[in-house]
Amino acid sequence: MYGVSTYCLIDKPLENALTLLSDVTKVVEVMDDGLHYMDTPDILHSFSFTYYIHAPARTVNIASHLDVIRKASVEVIRHAMDIGADVNAKGVVFHPGFSPWLQERDVSIFQLQKSLIELKKHSEEISMPIFVENMPKSKFFFLQKPDELSYFSDFEFALDVGHAHICGVLDGFLKARVSHLHIHDNKGNADTHGAIGDGTIDFAPVYDLIKKGGAFPILEADSFDGVLRSITQFKRNGIE
Repeated sequence: MYGVSTYCLIDKPLENALTLLSDVTKVVEVMDDGLHYMDTPDILHSFSFTYYIHAPARTVNIASHLDVIRKASVEVIRHAMDIGADVNAKGVVFHPGFSPWLQERDVSIFQLQKSLIELKKHSEEISMPIFVENMPKSKFFFLQKPDELSYFSDFEFALDVGHAHICGVLDGFLKARVSHLHIHDNKGNADTHGAIGDGTIDFAPVYDLIKKGGAFPILEADSFDGVLRSITQFKRNGIE
């Protein structure tokens, strides 16, 4: 089984996106950001999907040096977790933050660790699993390489296959304990979120991981057509 991210329809209102996706999947990961940001879970109750939630990421930083921003970022992710709990979601994905000043990366790590403690506490209080996602290549982002997973040992891991390919570390991340997968393709030089086959990723070991169970795949192409083409590739490789 697999799911689809609403990211492929992020240019449409969430209700329209969910309506279109109802014809192609029973599992949806809601990109809780942009046009798909949710104040309440009400719209999700209008559909019969099994849900995952991707917490807002583009305007938050749980490693911010400014504590007011760090705390607000944690609260935004908590809100996504609460929505997830309300609709019995299988889990919530969050980004690990970034260090705005390389000279003070140790400060960012300290701030990140505070945020992780707070997120873990809320996760346990509401019984909502949360997955930390690896990032594409940047001198600022955390969790671009497998050795940084040690910062997040209390959390489940969402392996973004496209991000790992850009960083040249997909093989390394595939050796980790993976609970969740974001599936999209690229040519190793930009985070294009293409359909499977549009880039240079060797998906054979990814398919093997999916077939073993335990790591649930979400198609995260940047277009609806890309999702449909990726579904075709999944079926050709025995993933229904």
